[in-house]
Amino acid sequence: MSGALQAVFQNQRSFIPAVPVVGSALGGGFFAGQISTAGNGTADYNLVIGPKASAQNGAKQWKTVDTSTTGTSSVIDGPTNSSNMNNVLHPAALFCEGLTIGGFSDWYMPAKNELEVCYYNLKPSTTTNNTNAGINTNAVPSRGSKYTSGTPAQTSATAFKTGGTEAFGTSFYWSSTEYNAVNAWGQYFDDGNQYYTTKSYTRSVRAVRRVAV
Repeated sequence: MSGALQAVFQNQRSFIPAVPVVGSALGGGFFAGQISTAGNGTADYNLVIGPKASAQNGAKQWKTVDTSTTGTSSVIDGPTNSSNMNNVLHPAALFCEGLTIGGFSDWYMPAKNELEVCYYNLKPSTTTNNTNAGINTNAVPSRGSKYTSGTPAQTSATAFKTGGTEAFGTSFYWSSTEYNAVNAWGQYFDDGNQYYTTKSYTRSVRAVRRVAV
């Protein structure tokens, strides 16, 4: 490689943004991982999880009535799902959409595959994983196989471990992805099981936002 070409190559490499450390402060919250909205393994957003004290609520309904909600079927487009539920019929999304934290007001209710990234990187406990869940082509790196009993392991981010100031509860969290007219998707943060439940039940929710890579 000529000196000129090497300089160009090194200059291009210098523009590759560094990936933040999982659990580190970022954009009004904490870095939870990267997502590929195209599902091709190339990151286009850093996912930011909101602070527990202000961005989490443990008792919100997905919807006050068990009926279908148009525009909430995406497993990765949380902003659109959430925006389509920014009304009193949808308490969980309304809570997320109404937040302003760290000067940012673009918080939303994460879609199914965004919520899964949060679990994978910020799993609070050492509980054995449910091995029927875990495939996520929108994760970076893309994951085409299910969890093993030990992968993902408990997060290395101290604040997000059980008992830490930012730790997820080991309970069911809503995603903004509808399963059918009566049910919506969510994820258990003890063993990672991805499941659906009745929309009018009260469950936990935690807001996220995106930062372009």
